[in-house]
Amino acid sequence: MLTGDPNDEDVSLFDAEEDAGKKSKSNIKHPVATFFHLFFRVSAVCVYLLCGFYSKSFIACMVTIILLLSCDFWTVKNITGRLMVGLRWWNQVDDDGRSHWVFESRKRSGKQQASNSESRIFWLGLIVCPILWVIFVFSTLFSFNIKWLPVVIMGLVLQGANLYGYVKCKVGGKTDLKNMATNYFGRQFLKQALSKEEES
Repeated sequence: MLTGDPNDEDVSLFDAEEDAGKKSKSNIKHPVATFFHLFFRVSAVCVYLLCGFYSKSFIACMVTIILLLSCDFWTVKNITGRLMVGLRWWNQVDDDGRSHWVFESRKRSGKQQASNSESRIFWLGLIVCPILWVIFVFSTLFSFNIKWLPVVIMGLVLQGANLYGYVKCKVGGKTDLKNMATNYFGRQFLKQALSKEEES
């Protein structure tokens, strides 16, 4: 069952937590979901990079890329996030017509716990592809290839929205990213300080 409590998260965004006494959960429990988590987003990037070589039709390339990006957005938001890392987010409208964003994470429980391999694949795909679309936006602007600008902005918006939603799920709906980064680097500094004390 999914709950909105950020303390019940079972996946690690920046570093994979490993228990020395427990067997590492490195198997992929959802191979189909893992495949499609990467398939649509990687395909959209490949079509964008290679469409000049295999097609002279801008419209066909643009429609293909937007369809792949839309399939990716829907798949990641509704399926792979829930299966691979136990996170989900959505928007709901209450009776007064006000819009509310909901960010949830699954409680830790035996078989439902995400594997480290799936977690790494999920976050790697979720973070790397929006970075690529940011690069494409700047390359389109600097090369004055303005006709591709709406396509690359669409890629950035759709994949950036999923990244933002899942980061909010991971850190909790009310925690800002600055606090998360500060806590992460504080933990790393503490680990290094303790390891140096043990060595001396």
